[in-house]
Amino acid sequence: MASHHPKSPASSRVYFRQWLAGRDFAADDPIGAQMANYVYAVGDADTGEAVLVDPCYAVDELIDKAAHDGMRIVGALATHYHPDHVGGDLYGEQLQGVRELLARCPCKVHVQRAEAPWVQRMTGCSHGDLALHDSGDVVRVGEVPITLIHTPGHTPGSQCFLVDGKLLAGDTLFLQGCGRTDFPGGDARELYLSLTQKLAKVPDDVVLYPGHAYDPRGHAGLGETRRSNFVFKPKSEAEWLAMFGG
Repeated sequence: MASHHPKSPASSRVYFRQWLAGRDFAADDPIGAQMANYVYAVGDADTGEAVLVDPCYAVDELIDKAAHDGMRIVGALATHYHPDHVGGDLYGEQLQGVRELLARCPCKVHVQRAEAPWVQRMTGCSHGDLALHDSGDVVRVGEVPITLIHTPGHTPGSQCFLVDGKLLAGDTLFLQGCGRTDFPGGDARELYLSLTQKLAKVPDDVVLYPGHAYDPRGHAGLGETRRSNFVFKPKSEAEWLAMFGG
């Protein structure tokens, strides 16, 4: 993988999968089923290379599902440090995540620079396991470019991924609602700015793919989400903070 801007490939070349914990993998894991995380696989069908976005719960199953599609995992993208996305301790339960992925597929975990120490503490990964990024960086999987957008607020280094007309938003934005800001590293004002400024540059015709199945739909248009999601109703920062800053 490289980090420069290639020409955009034809969509037919893009490999994309959305897998729901407790249904598509980790079917016998009650925590996975309760948390309802989505894991994504993105890659280049021509080269057979793919990355996993927020691998968790049953990492071997995820690698095997990609392999069944003829894809080899060459990296991981982490939206943020929480254990249901990258593994680690969740209220005394040890969840699988990027550490288990690296044990089977030596590769890099791509994180925003601000999130690196948090990911290291949560997962036990070393500094050398991580590839540090700034907003706007492009990670290339084969000839498929993935643009990284830093969207702090839920955590200091939360990031979204823009690829082939899809926005993989982690816990920054759901089809209804947005990420909480009362966990360590959360910042309500930063999340407001991420939603109203950082993501404002992403066009309405892009399709939103969230980090959790909090809505019966697995995805929705970003324009539709901006019209229907209550987090976009406040008309000012002060109004937004009054509603969501607590």
